[in-house]
Amino acid sequence: MSARKAKAPKKRKPRRPSGTKSIPKARPRAAPKPKPRHRPAPTPPPQPTPTVSPIEHVVIIVKENHTFDNYFGTFPGAVGAVLGRAVDPQIPDPPHNHGAWLHRDDPAPKGALRLQYGEADIPEYWALAQQYTLCDNYFTEIASQSEPNHLVLITGGSPLIDNSSPHRTYQPRPPFDLPSLPATLKAAGREWRAYSDDPAASYFRHIKALARDPWNVNGRQFDQDAAAGTLPAVAWLYAPGPFGEHPGPANGRPNVGPGSQWTAARVAAVASGPLWPKTAIFITWDDWGGYYDHATPPNVLQWDRGGPPGYQGSQFRYGSRVPCLVVSPYSNVGIDFAFHSHVSLVKFCLRNFRLPALGAFDALPNDKSDDMWSCFDFASPPRLAVPSPVPR
Repeated sequence: MSARKAKAPKKRKPRRPSGTKSIPKARPRAAPKPKPRHRPAPTPPPQPTPTVSPIEHVVIIVKENHTFDNYFGTFPGAVGAVLGRAVDPQIPDPPHNHGAWLHRDDPAPKGALRLQYGEADIPEYWALAQQYTLCDNYFTEIASQSEPNHLVLITGGSPLIDNSSPHRTYQPRPPFDLPSLPATLKAAGREWRAYSDDPAASYFRHIKALARDPWNVNGRQFDQDAAAGTLPAVAWLYAPGPFGEHPGPANGRPNVGPGSQWTAARVAAVASGPLWPKTAIFITWDDWGGYYDHATPPNVLQWDRGGPPGYQGSQFRYGSRVPCLVVSPYSNVGIDFAFHSHVSLVKFCLRNFRLPALGAFDALPNDKSDDMWSCFDFASPPRLAVPSPVPR
């Protein structure tokens, strides 16, 4: 017989004593869920009101240091003066602060440079002047140099009479706490951008509320935004150094001709994009740059904060006449003789986008500066052809 394996005895569970109950294992209690707090819904950005005109995008191109006579003194039909032939570039950079401006009519070598460029030097500007609006009664706001006039184009006013500097103790230093057109646009639900390859070319950095705003962008983005149809309501555009047209370039290379070509290329970028039918481009120059202009600017505001000899009580506003080109499918063809100044560009934006006054020069009663409306014909069909860079 084969041997059988013995079965292992089954293990029996121990019996619970009678009268006892099973005690379940304790489970950790879950932390109580926090009661949801009531959070107010985020405030939606304000919806911008419709524009007064067909213009929904404004581009302000600011070039450097040339008077009207220096660029357009011989333009047919303009109120100009014939001066000597200028060279490109002008070296050295002529003095052009307020002290120099007070002596602009002095004979050489202390007075302003009585020189000018012509059609052969800046053909692109002359071509735009022939096809659109050339303002020959447009003045800088401040009788001095760059920074005070740049500030006007952003804030509608200026606390400065000269560029800010530690040794110019007769005026404040940045950053400035000023109301501004960019801040007013944003509060109304509209975008702005300052396009600049060189931070030193844009005085947005001197305004406390705008200095670190992400809408300060690289200048190379401008053409991309123009092509994509993403330009803001108002754009300030500053040329990189070699194309700014400032006299006395450090590299000694021509910059007036190349600068005019750069500007025309930016105009073409807008005109070739989808926003051209509803865009206005203003091209102007920040200050006189030490060049002569025969037109006498009105004296409507005097400087009262001291300074070098001759400053106290001297003419603060307006400064010398500079060119302004108005390029738009709705701008008139020809010369506009109405009185304009830098603050007129700010006033155009305030009117067109239905914005409140900034409380600076734009709000002075009976101010001479208009709002550029005379440069446009909004009742006629827009002229949508891309502007030619070649004079007729």
